[in-house]
Amino acid sequence: MSLEIIILFAIILLVIFLFALEVFPVDKIAFFIMVSLLVTNLISPEEAISGFSSPATITVLALMIIAIGLENNGVIEWLTHGLRKLRGLSLVLMVPVFMLIAGSISAFINTTAVVLVFVKIINELSLRYDIPNSKLLLPISYAGIIGGSCTLMGTSTNLIVNAESVKRGVERFSFFEFSWYGIIFMLITIVIVSLMIRFLPSGKKTDLAADYDLDEFITKGIVSKDSSLVGKNMGEVFGKDGDEIEVVRLKRNGVINEYPGKYTTFKEGDQLLLRCNMEQLIKLRESKDLTIIKNAEQEVAEPANNEAEDIEENIQVVEILMLPNSPLIGKSIKTVGWYDLHGAVPLAIRKRRSFRNPRRRIFDQKSDEIELRVGDRLLVEVTENAMQHLRKMENVSILQEYEEIDISTRQKRNLSFGILLVVIGLSAFSIFPILKSALIGCFLMIFLKCIDLGKIYSQVNWQIIFLLAGMIPLGVAMDNTGADKWLSENLLRLFDDKTDFIIIGLLFFVTMFLSGFVSNNATAIIITPIAITIAANLKMDPKPFILAVLFASNFSFFTPVGYQTNTIIYGMGIYRFRHFFIIGGVLSVVLWITATILLSGQL
Repeated sequence: MSLEIIILFAIILLVIFLFALEVFPVDKIAFFIMVSLLVTNLISPEEAISGFSSPATITVLALMIIAIGLENNGVIEWLTHGLRKLRGLSLVLMVPVFMLIAGSISAFINTTAVVLVFVKIINELSLRYDIPNSKLLLPISYAGIIGGSCTLMGTSTNLIVNAESVKRGVERFSFFEFSWYGIIFMLITIVIVSLMIRFLPSGKKTDLAADYDLDEFITKGIVSKDSSLVGKNMGEVFGKDGDEIEVVRLKRNGVINEYPGKYTTFKEGDQLLLRCNMEQLIKLRESKDLTIIKNAEQEVAEPANNEAEDIEENIQVVEILMLPNSPLIGKSIKTVGWYDLHGAVPLAIRKRRSFRNPRRRIFDQKSDEIELRVGDRLLVEVTENAMQHLRKMENVSILQEYEEIDISTRQKRNLSFGILLVVIGLSAFSIFPILKSALIGCFLMIFLKCIDLGKIYSQVNWQIIFLLAGMIPLGVAMDNTGADKWLSENLLRLFDDKTDFIIIGLLFFVTMFLSGFVSNNATAIIITPIAITIAANLKMDPKPFILAVLFASNFSFFTPVGYQTNTIIYGMGIYRFRHFFIIGGVLSVVLWITATILLSGQL
């Protein structure tokens, strides 16, 4: 073993240690890899930055942009909307159905984005219909992971393995080349997890709103002259499944209706007190059906036939917290105005206490005011210039700054979905490689205004991009130093006189174990060159070896840190490490044996 190989292995071991213990963010570790390899002369400066121009990195970036467009335009929500109708199913049926749908969507759309949408839906079902989210969230994460391994674009790991293979002379994978393996693995996963849900915690619902002391926003709106609401009843408009808007009170011609029912018909000029989430609030503000009341003068003076006012391009939405001794305490959303907020305009409040009985807590019937108290949160819209003054306000804390939410029209949603189908079609039918297909899809998203560049810059997960760019030079260093050949030669001695089953099984096990503690992308980059070299020395078809690395890198089930979706679910405080270890451990063993049988049979 040469000194260069020893240095490289020392760097790899240190990197694995840093990844496993999460000492630093992954992007910092990626920069450490580039610099350490460069300083030790294991790679040239050009090779150190080669990851930024790697086909795998650019493909992942393009697919991220497409995924952002799909999410922002409501495609994922649209694809999962019908899930709310499954609330009547028993858990025995609900778990496999949810997993099948989540896994199928994850095969074509970014896994993390899909799982996050499902988290929202599941928590909503849990709160409304007393469905234990603890029985669904972990299965959904597993389904997303396994679904992402079914197609070439399902996960960034697949793209990395494919790019590394092509770089070493192996024929590139087609879009659905290994999908039948993935489908088998997904069906096995659904069966095993569905049978083992009894090991998941139950009987204790996690109410995120209560845990974080959050509630829905309360705001007012006037039914406009040309509103489509006129003549419709409340049940018809706001009583649909999954609707997150509730009419708390209706005021008509000075008369207050404290208990508007679902058969109450909307009329022009009706003033509504609404409870809704932040996204619905922004949609209402942009809507021509309702004019959101921002101050007392507008409520009195604004005619009902006013159109929704134009929104300035540089306006952003900010949530602020009322601290003790704030000058806003005791004032109402009706009287707090432009001067009090230094140019910010109030949209809605979120009361500190839960709205078990909102009619008694959020306003006084006689004064018709909603007073601000300590701990309340106020949602305001503010220009960039006014934002500087808002930051200087005493005893007011800025919690979150929301970007403007693009109101997704059906046309944009369908267009975005069409672009996704174009990308899949171009790649699936081998018209273009996945990189060219993804770049075409990215261009169409931007050119057809399904997403703007500002959204891209702010929503792309740049940590993943820098991780890929930093890890790819590690594969170059293994080739430069001969470390991959040295490892493969020593592994061949271990594999001597061993059957194909044992060889594939050992490779799969080592890769899967490593991916449980290290990023699946990092694992793929480290192990793929070794697998290809082993196959070459054994004079065997390299693709079964490559597929072993591809699937094993994705199968991070037995710990909550190997895959991002597991980490998100684990961070919600519902599960303990043992839940991943028990269920994920059993699943990993079964998939390991199954994959070994299937892949060794291809040699």
